[in-house]
Amino acid sequence: MSDREPAREPEDLARLFHARANAGDAEGLVALYEPQAVLAAGDVVATGTEEIRRFYTDLLARKSDFPEPETLPAIRQGDLALTFARLPNGSISVEAARRQNDGTWRWAIDQLKIKPVSKG
Repeated sequence: MSDREPAREPEDLARLFHARANAGDAEGLVALYEPQAVLAAGDVVATGTEEIRRFYTDLLARKSDFPEPETLPAIRQGDLALTFARLPNGSISVEAARRQNDGTWRWAIDQLKIKPVSKG
């Protein structure tokens, strides 16, 4: 894990996710999360490193192409930040990132809304 580029800013997390997902690097994806992070994607909720690892190992075994998301600037408050990404299919991802003791950033909470809600 030490040879992987860390997220120096919260906005780096989406870029690193995209690169690692397309490289099939499940361990690299896990490294973007705090050890007790929570990941919610559809009906799946994964808490902690082992569950998040299982989620991404399974996802990468089924899918090999991850389109580049549109990312928006993070909203920051001290050592916390909200990060946002919109996928080409309209899915939205919202994450809470936290600055680590070494100054890098990791996600603490990640929620992928699989389908956008349409009103009307």
